[in-house]
Amino acid sequence: MAETKLSGFKDQKWSLHGMTALVTGGTRGIGYAIAEELAEFGASVHICARNPKDIEKCLEEWKRKGFRVTGSPINNAGTTTSKNIIDYTAEDVSNLMGTNFESSFHLCQLAHPLLKASGYGSIVFISSTAGFKACPYSAVYASSHGAIDIFTKNVALEWAKDNIRANSVAPGCIKTKLLDCAVESVEGGNKIVEAMISQTPAGRLGEPKDVSTVVAFLCLPAASYITGQIITIDGGYTI
Repeated sequence: MAETKLSGFKDQKWSLHGMTALVTGGTRGIGYAIAEELAEFGASVHICARNPKDIEKCLEEWKRKGFRVTGSPINNAGTTTSKNIIDYTAEDVSNLMGTNFESSFHLCQLAHPLLKASGYGSIVFISSTAGFKACPYSAVYASSHGAIDIFTKNVALEWAKDNIRANSVAPGCIKTKLLDCAVESVEGGNKIVEAMISQTPAGRLGEPKDVSTVVAFLCLPAASYITGQIITIDGGYTI
């Protein structure tokens, strides 16, 4: 009897059954990996993305796997523009800050009543190591994620009374289309990435799955005492 109760307690700590998650940018890269990871832990997942065809393709794939995932089109996902500081335009700054920071800010405002009513809320932001370690051609992108990091801490502080936790994961170089676009947009982009890998103790680029596993953990009841933290996922690059 005792073993059965203990087993049930452990299952509750390491399960997301009965919980609902919203993942923005959920049809590719890190967002796709997060949606699938949360579904594997038993959560009902709703994804948002820009391309309805991408949503439909992902939903069909997840349905075959037996996951509970729904989707809707929304113009929201992380983005980057790689330039020298003097070459950024006001439009570049507005676009980067709006997509990477302001969208998360306003989504939190909208989600607060639902998270509070649930009695157990966990928000996980996707930041970047660029938010606290300078990288070439990324001043505004880095600033947008620096804003996410301090916003995370403020959300954790203000909403703890509502039993809502907030954490941020800060990936380093991860194999995604976003990284490919960044590399292609600047001269010597491949050499910059190669230099970063050479400075990474793990000796490789990260995979989206490296990020999604940490995100899933932060959503679990097992992580209920973790809030206001910025967790790097970079193979040791920022050591």
